[in-house]
Amino acid sequence: MTKEDFSKIAQSIPHQPGCYKYYSKEQELLYVGKAKDLRKRVSSYFNKNLDNFKTRKLVSLIHALDFTVTDSEHDAFLLENSLIKHYQPRFNISLKDDKSYPFIVIKKEPFPRVFFTRRVIRDGSEYLGPFTGLMRVKELLELVKQNIPLRTCNLNLTPANIKKGKFKVCLEYHLGNCKGPCEGFQTEEDYKESLQQVRHVLKGNINDVIKHLKTEMNAYATDLQFEKAQIVKKKIESLHSYQSRSAVVNPRLDNVDVASILADEHCYYVNYMMVSGGSVVHSNTIQIEKQLDEEEESDVLSLALDNLMDKYQSQALEVVVPMPVDVTDTGIKVTIPKAGDKKQLLDLSIKNAQIFMQEMRRKSTLLLTQQTKDSTFQVLEELQEALYLQEIPTHIECFDNSNFQGAYPVAAMVLFRNGMPANKEYRHYHIKTVEGINDFASMGEVVYRRYKRLMDEAQPLPQLVIIDGGKGQLSSAMESIERLGLTGRMTLVGLAKREESLFFSGDSEPIQLSFSAPAHLLIRRIRDEVHRFGITFHRQVRSKGTFKNELEGIPGIGESTATQLLKEFRSVKNIKTLTERELTKVIGASKARVVWNYFNSPTPPPQGEGDVI
Repeated sequence: MTKEDFSKIAQSIPHQPGCYKYYSKEQELLYVGKAKDLRKRVSSYFNKNLDNFKTRKLVSLIHALDFTVTDSEHDAFLLENSLIKHYQPRFNISLKDDKSYPFIVIKKEPFPRVFFTRRVIRDGSEYLGPFTGLMRVKELLELVKQNIPLRTCNLNLTPANIKKGKFKVCLEYHLGNCKGPCEGFQTEEDYKESLQQVRHVLKGNINDVIKHLKTEMNAYATDLQFEKAQIVKKKIESLHSYQSRSAVVNPRLDNVDVASILADEHCYYVNYMMVSGGSVVHSNTIQIEKQLDEEEESDVLSLALDNLMDKYQSQALEVVVPMPVDVTDTGIKVTIPKAGDKKQLLDLSIKNAQIFMQEMRRKSTLLLTQQTKDSTFQVLEELQEALYLQEIPTHIECFDNSNFQGAYPVAAMVLFRNGMPANKEYRHYHIKTVEGINDFASMGEVVYRRYKRLMDEAQPLPQLVIIDGGKGQLSSAMESIERLGLTGRMTLVGLAKREESLFFSGDSEPIQLSFSAPAHLLIRRIRDEVHRFGITFHRQVRSKGTFKNELEGIPGIGESTATQLLKEFRSVKNIKTLTERELTKVIGASKARVVWNYFNSPTPPPQGEGDVI
């Protein structure tokens, strides 16, 4: 849709709050947004100069638009939130659930077991979490085990099986960790009460559990069962100790959620904390890739907060945030604190977001060096999908040219197997058939030489070849592939140096991978590696050229003699200071006389290009 096309329909868009939707020519929903004034908001996409690449890309794809008027901006937020969750348009921020987070499950079965899992199965079981760390889960399960007796066996404790007397109590019963439901020593009602205490612990409501245990302790004391009362007292002390370790602010603060947001050039970082009884019971920071410059931080925080509250099954009556936000439930109070305990919580949230942001930047610098085999395979699958490859690119090769002020043209190739560098299979090339500096022809030469040799030696071909350079280098590489008859047997893509976008031969529009996507990080790592390898080789060639040009220019001194001298004395500058006798010990009397005379004759020899290492 052009600016002229939009001007024809602009008057039909009202000056009212609502949601707008952009569609592609194929009727794909591209983007959903909300606005106080629909006409002003939508017009801004077509009537101003757009600096952001992704926004320009979005506008170029818009073929049709639709809008829905709402009674208020809050209603527009609710509608926008619903549409984004349902359709997940590709130009909206992505708020995907991470299925790898650990949960604690209360299994749907007679006398339910409570255990750790990473798999959420829709079988009616109750899943508490997700939790952001395995240590946190283990700590909570250990706290539950010490204070709330539950069964840990896998027995099928149906009423019929228990009535038939199929089972006998185990050691856990005698240790006091289980009340023996397998032999009917514990009723289902009593077991359900224990499960309710588990829920309180996992949700951070420690005070409710302590209150229940105090009632139980007093009952034992009244019945003069002082040993049992002492056991319960120790449990209460254990819970108090846990509570004191995790309390961060006033314990009277209850059912409060805290969220903060930071941003850099490419991403937003949202930290979310659930607070109960003054303790942080959940804390998680997520990274959200920036899509459009038009996104406001408050809108991103609103969507992220709503998603996280739903994900963690929050029961909060208040949210503490650094800026005004929309929330789905109008009964939730939104607080922007200036001082006090809530401000302390907000500062803690911001601190966590800062630490996470710094860690993500560090990981981006390290790229994929710490990837596991499974995660690397997922990255390769992502790259396969992004580039429409027929196979997973387990074998990737990348080429780059290098020269110095028009001299010493060389090229380098690096090879990655299964997402990791195969250093022993790296190759460097002297340009042989191209006169002068011609990056296009040089790329064609090295690509031809590489795959001609692989064919001659019956070696496997890569699934993906990356040409670091512009369309000219890619076209030359494709010509070499066609000459070899390898068209269609592997995929060649060019890598633009500035935008880090990938393009196929003949395509007008490049493929722009998500900046923080693992596939993009892999491409960047491969590019950096071929640069490093190519520059290192080029420096060696350059140094060798500047050292030997002057030595080999001496009549009667060849390459082997020059190499022998440089190996012994390190530089031409050192060689100039030597006596004839010192030179004789290395290269013999006749050659030593030639070299010494060359550097010590009354008429200075022509100057070489460099006497330094």
